[in-house]
Amino acid sequence: MSRKSIEGLQPEILWNRFYEITQVPRPSKKEDKILKYLMEWAKDNNFTYKQDKVGNLVVTIPATSSMEDYPTIVLQGHVDMVCEMNKGTNHNFDNDPLILKQEDGWIRAEGTTLGSDNGIGLAAGMAVSEDASAIHGPLELLFTVDEETGLTGVDNLQPGFIKGKYLLNLDSEDDGIFYIGCAGGIDTVGSFDIAKETTVKNITSYELLISGLKGGHSGSDINLGKANAIKILARTLDALKSIDYSVAEISGGLLRNAIPREAEAVILINPSDEKIALQIVNELCENIVNEYKTVDGGLKIILKKLNKHFPEVFTKPFTNNLINVILAMPHGVLEMSQDIPGLVETSTNLASVKTENGKVIISTSQRSSIDSAIHSIAKSVNSVFVLGGGHAKTSYGYPGWKPNLDSKILKLSRNVYKDLFGSEPLIQAIHAGLECGILGNKYPGIDMVSFGPTITAAHSPDEGVEIKTVDKFYELLKGILAKASDLEK
Repeated sequence: MSRKSIEGLQPEILWNRFYEITQVPRPSKKEDKILKYLMEWAKDNNFTYKQDKVGNLVVTIPATSSMEDYPTIVLQGHVDMVCEMNKGTNHNFDNDPLILKQEDGWIRAEGTTLGSDNGIGLAAGMAVSEDASAIHGPLELLFTVDEETGLTGVDNLQPGFIKGKYLLNLDSEDDGIFYIGCAGGIDTVGSFDIAKETTVKNITSYELLISGLKGGHSGSDINLGKANAIKILARTLDALKSIDYSVAEISGGLLRNAIPREAEAVILINPSDEKIALQIVNELCENIVNEYKTVDGGLKIILKKLNKHFPEVFTKPFTNNLINVILAMPHGVLEMSQDIPGLVETSTNLASVKTENGKVIISTSQRSSIDSAIHSIAKSVNSVFVLGGGHAKTSYGYPGWKPNLDSKILKLSRNVYKDLFGSEPLIQAIHAGLECGILGNKYPGIDMVSFGPTITAAHSPDEGVEIKTVDKFYELLKGILAKASDLEK
């Protein structure tokens, strides 16, 4: 379907740009193709641009007629996307374009993430820069790299790269909400040296697969109580202890900022135990489906024969210890804000597990709007790893964004929203990480607000952007830019 999926959608100029963006591969840390596309677009429109040493790009857009004295506004978004796909989907994110489809008022991709996070924001900035109906003062389009795997692009911005003192971050996912604050975050990784033994004879290998879960963003979706595939895998392995089995491999999840949708282990069991193993798996699956039937009821636990030889397996003590570590690992919401109703204050995500180079590596990420709470929960996670006999490392951290209710750009945005749509927008902080936290540290005093259309299930193949809210988002963006002179009053 692809291009036909956007035919007739308004605003046409934005949707056409978004479609083009979806046809350019742009995994995190591999953004060369999308950056080339953006630079070619700038050249075609006679816009000047510059690029820093890590790849961040800023495109300077001149003011429309009689708007030259308006203050410069930065429109900011990130060029990379989360690359997740359903098991069985044949897609190479390094080379293949996305295949779009329209479903019941939403745009999605076939079997993969859509990249509306943050492709819609990029498209909006490009569209408003070349839209003859848009009026605006001087603009800077700040396109940052590698947001999804650590915000390293914005973290390496140098002083003076942008000039504007007002910034619109176009990377939010809720229509009708202006975000003025976000959580900070940190990563904690545990590694375990695998204790191995020789595989005994006359046993058969099986794949134990956890699938069918929704996954989602580990910040904005963590409050929904979705199931974690790695946790369920550990529960299943624990339930199978009544039979004699061994583990050869374990893996699950991909990204630090995504709730894992799938996980799997290769286990070796005696063929005579297959029937009881299937019975245990099916009963457990039925129970867990019932636990999550409201928010995540699509769980499948599959035990499938592999008939592949594995010469070595994990020892029983190591297997039991690993299962206990995963079962003990905290995951989900830990504290709600006492100041902002409904806002998650502190959470942690059990993000991935993998077997490589003789080790099992477990990755987690912690978020909080309170800096001390981030380090507290990171210490708790670290302690679980250490008590389980592993090596723990707490690494990358990024700051939160403290809300400013006296913000001039917020006041302007709020007034424009009311004038356009006849209702009050919501003003909130978000539990997800936004680049605004780092931008605020690097450019003290910069005045920021974040908004966007409705995007659901970001970071998962169920990701979708609601069509009607994209038109509203674009009208809001144009309205704010047209009234930018009010910022200096």
